[in-house]
Order: sequence, then C-alpha cells, then structure tokens
Amino acid sequence: MYIVQIASECAPVIKAGGLGDVVYGLSRELENKGHCVELILPMYDCMRYDHIWGLHDAYRDLWVPWYGGRIHCSVYCGWVHGRVCFFIEPHSEDNFFHRGCYYGCNDDNMRFAFFSKAALQFLQQSNKCPDIIHCHDWQTGLIPVMLYEIYKYNGMEFQRVCYTIHNFKHQGTCGNEVLEATGLNRPEYYYQYDKLQDNFNPFALNMMKAGIVYSNAVTTVSPHHAWEAEHTDISCGLGHTLYLHRDKFQGVLNGIDFEFWNPKVDKYIPFNYACEDFEQKQYNKKALRERLKLSDSDKPLIAYIGRLDAQKGVHLVHHAIYHALERGAQFVLLGAATEPSINSWFVHEQSFLAENPDVHIELGFNEELSHLIYAGADMIVVPSNYEPCGLTQIIGLKYGTVPIVRGVGGLVNTVFDWDYDQMHSKETRNGFVFFDLDNYALESAMGRAIDLYNINPDLFCQLAIQGMEYDYSWNHPGDKYIEIYDSIRHQWE
Repeated sequence: MYIVQIASECAPVIKAGGLGDVVYGLSRELENKGHCVELILPMYDCMRYDHIWGLHDAYRDLWVPWYGGRIHCSVYCGWVHGRVCFFIEPHSEDNFFHRGCYYGCNDDNMRFAFFSKAALQFLQQSNKCPDIIHCHDWQTGLIPVMLYEIYKYNGMEFQRVCYTIHNFKHQGTCGNEVLEATGLNRPEYYYQYDKLQDNFNPFALNMMKAGIVYSNAVTTVSPHHAWEAEHTDISCGLGHTLYLHRDKFQGVLNGIDFEFWNPKVDKYIPFNYACEDFEQKQYNKKALRERLKLSDSDKPLIAYIGRLDAQKGVHLVHHAIYHALERGAQFVLLGAATEPSINSWFVHEQSFLAENPDVHIELGFNEELSHLIYAGADMIVVPSNYEPCGLTQIIGLKYGTVPIVRGVGGLVNTVFDWDYDQMHSKETRNGFVFFDLDNYALESAMGRAIDLYNINPDLFCQLAIQGMEYDYSWNHPGDKYIEIYDSIRHQWE
C-alpha cells in the first residue's frame, strides 16, 4: 500500500509530545513491513533541521486556495532518519509556521486549517494517489471533510482516511472563518449536529468531531482508552459522536522503538543487559546513584519520569516521594512542570530535600539521564489521572523496571497486577496496579511492590524479567493498522 501520514509532529525533527513518537515509529514499522510511506508536515522555523538529511526543493509553486484568493507555498523534501518527509512552507504575511513554537498561538485553528488545506492541495497538484491518508489529532481533523466535500470531485475520489486521536482534551473548536477560508463555506450545512457542530456549543465547529464524522476509520491509542472515550467523560464531550460512529472506532495500543528503548543495545547506559543477564542491571543502579549522589545501599530505588501536571496525577507523584522515603526506599524524579504553580511546588521540594541522600529531584528533561534512570531504577510509578496509552510504563517493562500504575487507559492494557490480576497467570503478570485516585490506593500498590522486593527478591527479579519478555514494539500495532487500512481501502462512496 501507499500510505501518506499527515501530522503536526514527527519525532525527532518536530516533537512536542507523544504524537511525534507515534508518527515516526508507526511510519517506520509500516515501511519495514513492505509498504510505501510518506509524511507531510508543516515547515516550522524552530524544528530540528539537524535531523533532516538532503533537504531540497520538491515543489516550488504550490498555490493553496484561501479566502477566495491563493497563498503561494514551497514544498521541501528530506529524510528524517530514513523517513521521506515533505515540509510545507507558506509564503504569507500570516507567517503560519514562523512563530518560534509549534503550538500555543491565538490563531492555531487557522494555522492548522491552512496546513490541512495545503497538504491536500499538494497531493492533488503533484498527482500523488495514496491508498490511505492517515491523519492525527485535531490539527488535521478537517482533511477528511475537505477530501469528501471538495477534493474527491477533483481527482481524489479513491483515497480513504484513517484518523487517530491521541488526546481528546484539545479538539480545535472554531467558527465560520475556517469554513470561509478553506472553501467549505455553507455554514448552514456544517452547523448540524451530525456534521461539524460542537456537541455542547451550537455556535462553534469542532475539528476533532469533523475527523470522527468524515473519516473511514477512527482510532485512539489503546483499547481501554477507546472504551473510556465512549463510556466516560474522558472524551471531553465527544462520547455520543463516538457512539454514533462506533462501528468504525477502536483502540490500537501504541508501541515503542526497540532500537532506541532497549537495554540490550542502549548507548546511554554504561552496562547493557537482557533477560538472560539481568544481574547486569544492578551496575546501572550503582552508576545512577553515583551520578545523582545518592547513598549506596540495598534499598529499592523508585522513579518517576514524565510531565508534572494534572493529567499525570501530580499530587500522587508528590506523595510517592515521601511514601517511598517513609518505607525505606529511594526516589528519583525527572520531569518538567507545565504550570508555574506546579513548578514552584517542586522547586520547593527540590530545595527542601536537597541534602537527603535517598532522593533526587531533577526538574526539566534530559534524554540521556532518562535512559539511565530506566536502567537503574527497580520500580517506576505512573499514577496518572488519565493516560490514553502511556509510554513510561512500556519503557519501564522493557528495562526490567517494575511499573506501579493507576488502572486507566493504556496502563490497563499493558500492566497486569502481580497479586490480583485474574486474566493473566502468575507467570505472565508484570507489575502493580491501583485504581482509586487517592494516597491510600497508591500506598497500597507501592507497599506491595516494596514488600516483594525486600521479602522475596528472587520473586521480584522474576516479575521484572516477565515484564521484559513482553513485546510492546510497533510490530503488533503495525499489523493492526495494516488490517484497518485493508478494511477501508476498498470502500466506495
């Protein structure tokens, strides 16, 4: 198949979060399975140009219809770690992608509406005829709308769209201006509940809803998150729309890059190891302690790696530090706060605990250090409020770092409780799970993990190795997406 991925991110050249990792990882896996994959991305001024090889003009005169006129664009082509990527650069006073940032502008809706229009215009003018167009998140939600309302009448009637939602929190609500600018027009047609009208604001349009309604297949990033989106408020108002389109909606678990996240070949850790020589892991623990000036002891070492915000259960992350110390464990935190108040909170804790030899708080993000923490820690805590998929626990499993997670989203699909899971045998369980969003639930799960480590270290090692044996690479998700593509590519209007 010929597949075109259209997204606002692709790691490592454009990365603000997990979306970029998914776009790159899935694209590479699809290519490894024998399919032709190309990516279309905005050409931001602040992206990592050092990760692009052979950047060159691919299409100099792309004219994109916009507000009754046209905007001239250049399209550049380059290889991002082997992936063929096309970057669209508009020549406009709006400076859509020359802002020094990826997101966060007051006109983000118009920026990405233009990008969506330009991507389709590029496919049409360059005579590219992909079997599948795979779009991601609200930024590309208008693509299937424009494809089926405009471009299918201009030579693109055979393209089918798979639309993946990574985060329901941001949906791209907008107004008439988007319809006018893109040439969709007809507000009386689109301002209908079964079209683009926002489910709770009759005077707004919703780009994410547009993607759900008009795409041939809709996915989110884990099976349990798909269930949550349909049956709880985690979909932020789109639950009924997902219910109406339930026949084309499902969850596909994200994977991780086993060439990058793999203790057997990891270049960032001093001692490589695998299941068969798991004892090597302890030397990484010693190296981590030396680097962070923690005391060398027989205590278990618990880690947290990730953003510090409400989604990640930041109040439980804070409590985990002190509960670990209370239970005679060590704790390492690596993360950046998303709000000034949270940052101030953890800056205070960093100062307050600075002289404690059993805790280290590192505010910010350090790629090299994150690898060493995964390799050196015994356990990793993921107490998320909600978690569409979660990569932290998957990486932890690969490194034999036992996850302690809250039972939401993709955490449920990847971590199976050592003591209580009824769906998996003792030989296939791999972590500890709690469900309530309070300190007592977290303490119970952490306590069980620490007790197993202290009382029966051989069983704890067995549990860690069982986690390493799980295959959460892109192999299985890649097969699943190929199955989805095959199921929609022969649909006819």
